[in-house]
This record gives sequence, structure tokens and C-alpha cells, in this order.
Amino acid sequence: MGTSGRQDLWALIADAFRKTQFKLPQAPGEKPVLSGGRLFIPPALLRRAAEEAFSSLAFYFRESHLELLAGPLSDPELSPNDRWVLSSLLENALIAARGELALCQDTGTAVIYGWKDEGVYTGGDDGAELEAGTARAYEKNHLRFSQIAPSSFFEEYQTGNNLPAQIRLEALPGEGPNPRYCFLFAAKGGGSSNKTAYFSKTKALLEENAFDAFLAEKIPALGTAACPPYRLAVVVGGTSPEVNLEVLKLATTEILDGAPFFASPGGSAGQNRGWIFRDPYWENRVMEIGRKSGLGAQFGGTSLLLDARVLRLTRHAASCPVSIGVSCNAHRNLLAYIDGEGLHLEKLAEAPGEFFARRGIPVSAAGPGLGGGSTEEDIPRIGLDRPLGEIRAALSRLRAGDRVLLSGKLLVARDAAHLRWHTLITRGRELPEYLFKYPIYYAGPAATPPGKVIGSLGPTTAQRMDPYGEEFMSRGASLVTLAKGNRSPQWRGACKKYGGFYLGAIGGAAALSAERHIISGEIIDYPELGMEAVRLIEVRDLPAFILIDDKGEGLYPDTTGG
Repeated sequence: MGTSGRQDLWALIADAFRKTQFKLPQAPGEKPVLSGGRLFIPPALLRRAAEEAFSSLAFYFRESHLELLAGPLSDPELSPNDRWVLSSLLENALIAARGELALCQDTGTAVIYGWKDEGVYTGGDDGAELEAGTARAYEKNHLRFSQIAPSSFFEEYQTGNNLPAQIRLEALPGEGPNPRYCFLFAAKGGGSSNKTAYFSKTKALLEENAFDAFLAEKIPALGTAACPPYRLAVVVGGTSPEVNLEVLKLATTEILDGAPFFASPGGSAGQNRGWIFRDPYWENRVMEIGRKSGLGAQFGGTSLLLDARVLRLTRHAASCPVSIGVSCNAHRNLLAYIDGEGLHLEKLAEAPGEFFARRGIPVSAAGPGLGGGSTEEDIPRIGLDRPLGEIRAALSRLRAGDRVLLSGKLLVARDAAHLRWHTLITRGRELPEYLFKYPIYYAGPAATPPGKVIGSLGPTTAQRMDPYGEEFMSRGASLVTLAKGNRSPQWRGACKKYGGFYLGAIGGAAALSAERHIISGEIIDYPELGMEAVRLIEVRDLPAFILIDDKGEGLYPDTTGG
């Protein structure tokens, strides 16, 4: 390991590329030209790289990620709820791999890192070409446009193409006669990004009991809103907050996994001279804390975390930056590079059914299986095509933690629509009649592919709507809501006060939900909001859990986490 931070970081990134399997898809068009140790890359090839990368990320996982999702299923002591979630996520991967419905409705912010050897030139605007390819991938694959730009300080509009992308390009010294342009493409959902937490700590944290207590507090506080099971990273140190957070983001993509381990459990002083290290002792401790949290893979159990990375960096003597972040179960990252041969793309698991068959995992996307398609007779069915009072009476006979199957009509709405309704109240106007007729599903679907009734659709984070609880419930609206994650104590109190219910849908199984459980959908209000427009959908046997009941009882140990 060298002493330069950027050199150390690139050494780890280069190691990840050496260990990754790539394919060289053939396609018509301009080719790279290698001459005299200089590589010319036509700008069109940068567009193609981004388009193919984000097209693949929408539908396929790495095989290593499927390994982690499937691994706990062999544990006979796995909780039934964890087994149901993990199996549903594997079924979801099978359905998404058909290339029609995206793995997750939140097809994410497009993140691109690029590392260009000194001998590479393009003769164009690399960032603009990469963005053009990104926009094309989102459009042609019917992915969700989630980026919102300001038209004034408070007013916003959807950009309509999921741009801008987040792009960082760096120049590197040449590494011989065969220069190349390397890329990391990532699709990062808003829910998992929102769980990034930064703490400006001091030397006092660098003591075993203090650090253990810090982790024991912060990991359960992640809650379930970002779609566990998570791949979690903790980064301690860094020459600035910005460096700390950059390393955290990269750590959640696996690209820094080659960082050397400390020589002894807990780290050892005086014998390590590198800039960045992993600590296996603390990674194991993080996993233990996740298991003991009781949160599980969304609805209780031991599977909150799939893996952990704990990285230790250099720091200024007066500072100790610390960050914690996750990659959700829709873990979408892909490496690529362009050299004299052409565009090389990381091999993803494009046929997950073959992977499951090789490992004897009984998962089927054709019908009821181990997961979300299950229709066991002992699960209560809740009909939604009746007055809200009757729906609440049926739910009231059950308890927090019970699983139900929902059939009937649901409103689909989220942040932007709730603000519109709040504005109506502040202006003394009446709320729309539909708010008093249907339960509300907090969600925003991907675009609808040809031949489908709706695009991939799954729940968004419930807590973002919590400020409206008292305001809406006191008027007879939002008395039955469906989303993901914990809610605030105030929402729990409002449910008890007004007889409301909060139900949880599985986060990360959006293709499965759209394919198997949604039978119709239409926009009924605010079409200008795009994916945040108010919709009315009809569902059949949509699985959900009662997370907060009308007595104020909840499934989770507390409602302070998100």
C-alpha cells in the first residue's frame, strides 16, 4: 500500500476489476482505435456503455448478491417472516430477469464513476455522452423518472428523463501499452440513500466500548424503511467529511472489498502503514448487532443484514469523521471498461433460475412459491371494496404482526400528492372525496411496459408522510395506510386516537407485486406529477402485515427508526 490516499483507493478499485468476470458484447458501430499506446474511444461508445449498463442493472443482480439472499434459507431456525421476505425477493429476481418489469420501482439515481488512463482520449464531452446513454436506458426500458428539479425555491418539476446523473470522472497515470477507461455504474434508490448518516466524532470514539455502544445504537436505528436485508458499511476516519462519505458510497458497492484486513481482532497499533483497512472483528460485531436487533428482513427476525464492511481511514488529529450507509436488497452495481477490444461489461446473473436450480433452491416465478405468491388458507383475507369503516372493523379483529392478503381498490399516492392535500386544508378547501373511500398505498410506480397493467410497484417510506397524520386522520382520511418501514410515535398515537391502521408491504419485490397482485390501474388526479400522480389500482391477494393497529400496538420494538 502506498502513502497517497488516491493511489491507495485506485489500487483497491483496480483489484476489483482484476477479480471480476466480464463479457464483450458485440454490437455494430464505431470501435475504439489503439495506436502507439493511445486509445481513441468514439463518444458513441460512451453512450452505449451507459445505456447497456443501466439497462442491465434494472433487471439483473450479481450472482454474489443472489448467493447472499438465498444463503439464510438453508437455516432451519430462520423465522417464517424472514423466510417469506427472502423467498419473495428471489421470486422477484426471476420475474425481473424477463426484462419487462424492473427489480424495483425506484430505478434510482444514476451514479457513474469513471477512471480514465492517461492514454485514453475521446474528443468529446464524456459526461454529456454518459448522460445521453443513461437517459436512453431509462426511456427504452420504461424505468421510473425520479429526479425533480426546482422551478423556484419551493416549486418543482420532474425532469422527465431521470437526469441529471451523478457523475465523477478521474484521470489516472498510464499503466502500460494498453490503456483503458474503467467505470462503476450504480442505480441508487432514494430510500437507501436516505439512510446515509454522517457523524463528526472525536478521538473518544476510538475505544472499544465506546465504538461498540455507538454501533449498538446506530444500527437498529436504521429501521426497515430502506428495504432490508441490507449490505451495510461503516467508515471511520478520512481527511475530510467529503472523503469519508465518498469511501462509504464506494464501500457499499463492493468495489473496495480488497482492502487489507488489520492483522489482529480489533486492529493493532504500530504495524499497519496503509491509508485504508478493513476490520474483520468489527464486521462480525456489526452482523451480530443486526441479528439481535429483532428487525429482521423487514417484518421481524434475524436477517436485517446480508453483510458488513467496516473501514478505517487516516484522519486529522482534531477530527474523527464517521459514516454509516446501506445498499438495499435491490443492490444494483456494475463494472465496465473500454479498451482496444471494445466495451467489456460485468457478467450479471441474467438467468437466475439456473442459479437457483444449481443450488437446489425451490423458487418459482410461475406461481405460488415460498414467498409473496403464497396464498395459504390460514392467512386472513381483507376485502377492500367496501366502506373504510367496514375495512377497519375487519382489521380490528386482528393484531399487530398479523399477515393479511388484500383484495380490492387502493389509492396510490406519496409525497407530492400529500403536500397538495395539505395545501387544500391550509386554504380552507375540501379534501378530495376519494380520500374517504379508499386506503392509501404510499408508492410511485415505474412506467408501464407494453402489455402490462402497471410498471413495477412497491412501497415507499412511510415516515415521510407522518407530518400529515393528525391533520388527515382527524378529518377521516388516511385511516388505513400501506407502505414500508417504521412510523413516528405521533403516527402511532394518531392511530390509537382515531382508530387508524398502518400496514406494511414488502419492499424490494416490485416486479413480483406488479406481475402477480395488481390487476388494474389508472391515474385519477394530478397527472402532472408523473410517477407521483394519484392512482387507483385494484389488487388481488396482495400480502401485507399489520404494523400498527387501532389500539396503538406495533410490530416493531419502537417507531423511532426509519
